[in-house]
Amino acid sequence: MMNGAGIKEPILELRDVVFGYKLRRGENIRIFDGLSLDVKYAEFVGIAGPSGCGKSTLIRIMAGLIKPEKGEVLFRGKPLKKPTPRIGIMFQNPALFPWYTVLENIMLALIHEKDLSEEDKIERARVFLDMVGLTAFESAYPAELSGGMKARVALARALVSQPDLLLMDEPFSNLDPLTAISLRREVESLWLNQSMPPSSVVMVSHDIEELVELSDRIIVLTKRPAKIAGIIEVDLDRPRQRRSPEFYKYVDEVYTLLS
Repeated sequence: MMNGAGIKEPILELRDVVFGYKLRRGENIRIFDGLSLDVKYAEFVGIAGPSGCGKSTLIRIMAGLIKPEKGEVLFRGKPLKKPTPRIGIMFQNPALFPWYTVLENIMLALIHEKDLSEEDKIERARVFLDMVGLTAFESAYPAELSGGMKARVALARALVSQPDLLLMDEPFSNLDPLTAISLRREVESLWLNQSMPPSSVVMVSHDIEELVELSDRIIVLTKRPAKIAGIIEVDLDRPRQRRSPEFYKYVDEVYTLLS
């Protein structure tokens, strides 16, 4: 979606968000103290920052899982008060239910889709299972899957509701390098395919090269209370070549902001 000047409009906005935790001994930990940022339509946004700065908390606020103390979150121009199927989320740990099959785990994301029959839900889940290359494992249980396969199931579950926005919190950090490469390419391919969900992606990662490989913009946060240290626009052709000097120029820019 663009305005008359050809500028992409935000799909998600955080306006002056304030949030913190109170520890048992009474100490207040301020995570965000007036944080504002946006995610535009058809944009892949990376988020980097020092450990403990609140990146995972930020993802949960964006998903509507946590309410800010002050400020507001707007999704498609309207206040986000609670989670919505229009926003998919993929956590660092797949969090699959061990007593459900692969297919049933994916179908859980469709539980609130009242207009879909059980047959429709099964069919839709199978489409996304096929998309992540696990058709032969629909009757398997999580304990029978490798770490990479569990991550693929989690990705299918995050996408089966056909969200406009996909949020990912360190989605590849527990995977072996080859599996992570494969899954990164899969996510990028899905996002670039305009006929498939999601329209926009936000990914938190400690892996700076991963962020440069995938992101249009990288938002770098400071230590808490987190502010924006800088925003880097990554202007590289896709697929991006990790070995190129241009690639490492962006990697260095991010590390400079982090330090």
